[in-house]
Amino acid sequence: MGIQALYTAASGMQALDFKLNVVANNLANVETPGFKRSRVNFEDVFYQTIEEPGKRTPLDFPKPVGKQVGLGVQVSGTQLIFQQGSFDVTNQPLDLSIHGEGFFQVTTIVDGQERIAYTRAGNFSRNANGDVTLLNSVGSRLEPTINIPQDAVEIVIGTQGLVQVRSQGSSQFNDVGQIQLARFINAPGLKQLGKNLYLDTEASGPPILGNPTQDGLGEIQQGQLELSNVDPVRELVELIRTQRGFELNSQSIQSSDQLLQAIVNLRRF
Repeated sequence: MGIQALYTAASGMQALDFKLNVVANNLANVETPGFKRSRVNFEDVFYQTIEEPGKRTPLDFPKPVGKQVGLGVQVSGTQLIFQQGSFDVTNQPLDLSIHGEGFFQVTTIVDGQERIAYTRAGNFSRNANGDVTLLNSVGSRLEPTINIPQDAVEIVIGTQGLVQVRSQGSSQFNDVGQIQLARFINAPGLKQLGKNLYLDTEASGPPILGNPTQDGLGEIQQGQLELSNVDPVRELVELIRTQRGFELNSQSIQSSDQLLQAIVNLRRF
C-alpha cells in the first residue's frame, strides 16, 4: 500500500548514511602516509514474491515474468582498496616506501598483548635504544628488530631491504639488519586497527614473509614516503552522489506518507 515503501526507503537512507561515514573517513585521511581508501559495497535484500516467474497460465503457457517487490538495500561490507599511492621524496634516511606489493611488520599492543601488525606507512625513526620505530602514537617497532648504533653517521637501505651503516671515523659500511616484508592472499581481508596498522585475520590468510623484490614482493626505496591513495576529487563526487541518493530516498518517504494520508482521508467521505 505504501507502508512497505517507507521501510524500503528507510533502508536506503541508513545504507547511504553508512557510506557517508566511510567517505568522510577517506577524506579525513587524505594526508595520512600509507592510508588506503575504503569502498562500500551494497546488496539488495529479500524480495516479496507475489507471483513466481514461470507460473502456468490458463492456456498452460509459462509466464515469462513474475511479480516481485524488493524490500530495500543493506551494506554487504567495506572493501579496502590497496592501489599504490603517490610518493613524496623527503630524503630522510629512515623514510621508506614500498614500490609494489607488501607490508612492513611492526610490533604493537592489542588488548594488552604484543602482536605483529602490518603497515604501508614508512615514516620510521630511531627510539632511545636505537631501534627503528614507526612514527605513530604507540611507537611500533620494526620487525625483525634493526638497531642503528649511536655513532652511525650514514644509513643506507637498499631496494632489497639490506640495512647498512657507516660509523663515525670509518669509511666502511657494516650490515646491521635485513628488512622483511609480508604479503597476503587477500589483503582487503585485513582488519583496520588504526594508527596506520592492520592485523591479519582468517579472511586475509596468514602472512607470507620474504625479502623485498622476492616472491612477488615490492622493492624498498629510501628517502621516500608513500602517501594516501585517496583521490579528493573522486571522494567529493562520491559525497555528492551519496547526498543525492539520500535526498531521493527521503523524497520516497514523503511520497509514501502523502499517499497514506490520502487513503486515510477517504474515510471522511
